[in-house]
Amino acid sequence: MTESTPAAHEFFDMHRALLERAAVAVTERDYWTPFPEAPKDPSYGTQAEDGENAFKALLNNDFTLPGHPGSGTVVSGEVSPYGFPLGLHYPHVSPEEAIQAAKAAGTAWREASPDTRAGVAAEILLRLNAASFEIAHAVQHTTGQPFLMAFQAGGPHAQDRALEAVAYAWAEQRRHPTTARWTKPQRKGDPITMEKTFTPVGRGVGVLIGCNTFPTWNGYPGLFASLATGNPVVIKPHRRAVLPLAVTVRIAREVLADAGFNPDVVILAASSRTERTAPALATHPDVRLVDFTGSTEFGTWLEDNARQAHVYTEKAGINSVVLDSTDDYKGLLRNLSVSLSLYSGQMCTTPQNLLVPAGGIATDQGTKTPAELAADLAAAVDGLLSDAQRACGTLGGIVSDGILTRLEEAATVGQVILPSRALTHPDYENAVVRTPLIGLLDAHADRAAYSQEWFGPVTFVISTDSTEHSLEVLGSTVREHGALTATVHSTNEDVLSGARLTALDAGVHLSENLAGPVFVNQSAAFSDFHGTAANPAATAALTDPAFVTGRFSILQSRRHVTADR
Repeated sequence: MTESTPAAHEFFDMHRALLERAAVAVTERDYWTPFPEAPKDPSYGTQAEDGENAFKALLNNDFTLPGHPGSGTVVSGEVSPYGFPLGLHYPHVSPEEAIQAAKAAGTAWREASPDTRAGVAAEILLRLNAASFEIAHAVQHTTGQPFLMAFQAGGPHAQDRALEAVAYAWAEQRRHPTTARWTKPQRKGDPITMEKTFTPVGRGVGVLIGCNTFPTWNGYPGLFASLATGNPVVIKPHRRAVLPLAVTVRIAREVLADAGFNPDVVILAASSRTERTAPALATHPDVRLVDFTGSTEFGTWLEDNARQAHVYTEKAGINSVVLDSTDDYKGLLRNLSVSLSLYSGQMCTTPQNLLVPAGGIATDQGTKTPAELAADLAAAVDGLLSDAQRACGTLGGIVSDGILTRLEEAATVGQVILPSRALTHPDYENAVVRTPLIGLLDAHADRAAYSQEWFGPVTFVISTDSTEHSLEVLGSTVREHGALTATVHSTNEDVLSGARLTALDAGVHLSENLAGPVFVNQSAAFSDFHGTAANPAATAALTDPAFVTGRFSILQSRRHVTADR
């Protein structure tokens, strides 16, 4: 195995304790993070002001990546959902140039030890953490997330998920010894003795195809899982959310260079609005790994066509809530109202279908029919969003015109209990802000409507025949269309047990009786799994051992031990 530079070894020595603690965390599944999620945490010092200034300095300028392959620049056309263009130009590199440069740089990276790669990955993450405010502003103004969410999900929480992937990758590559002496006794004569070596080897070039809504949170696990297992990565950002991943690439390349590696181990492949380079990148014969978060249509296309690669996808799904009974109706409404409103429902984990028996659910405030629950939920949402400053800090901005079109279509389905309305952002007058829409549907008459994903601030309260019928609807929609989350509210242990069996059969993660400060939209690194390969919404979980083991092989060499050795 080729020895790495002293700097690379030093990174592992510097961060070994962090890596060891992360490796323990993924087995304990308790709360742990090395990256503070509060922007005002003292450890961040003056980074808030520095990060905002760094972001502003990037606007209306060329984004430079020294030594990056390709020539010329590409105009991304990024426009903040808060109402202004970013005016950025990025290095232009063709798919062929990007892949060949990554492939050439990947040889030395592949030959580095798992320890060395993990140390470099940890150093990248710590430098990303130091740039969390710059990244937060980049996330806010490409995705429309409110600033606090952009900071947490785009910075520390994304870094947590990345470190989780590194911890799994590091542990799995070290599962087997690097050398072994194999001795087989013989009935006659000396035993047969062989020396064997076992080397984890990356699959080859990886391609990360970024998403518009959570470019770092969804992108970092695949990026760092591939890097830690010895694979160079070409990052193809969503054309409306290039900047957060461009900053990531800049920092990764700086660390790689400091460690003595060719920085082309990580390459940015930005594209203009008129280019469609993701298919060419994903299906290139030299690409061995593809990570994608986005639409079902393109995710399925990748699964069907990128046959030469291991493809990890997170696609669309229909998230449902089964409501049977509760002893905390106020807490249930409060929790659901926040879950529906966070980032205007533009999260793959936001609940869409609320399944309620026609006869109503038992609560500590009496029986509530579907219509009554829908009205009470609408009042809770209105109360949550009554103050403009707080409302915009919860809703953020609408990320695309497609969501506005979807809101218009949803207003024609069933009975609208709470219409969506436009709000004026107190800080950004040109921001596109919309409140949630709540509709009332029938499980039989409106099945076609609720059996599709309405990504954005659209929620349906659906009248079912019974709780058993609700569970049937939950199971069938997950099996047919996929889901990232499922929820049940009940005071009956038999119902909870039935919900668990339904979730296990359908292959979806389940939350029970969420009425406090944890919301179904949220998942905690080192404890919660996000997504599952057990239903059509994804082919992988963020993160588990299967997310990393397909990114490398253990290759062996062996030879006889002679008498003089």
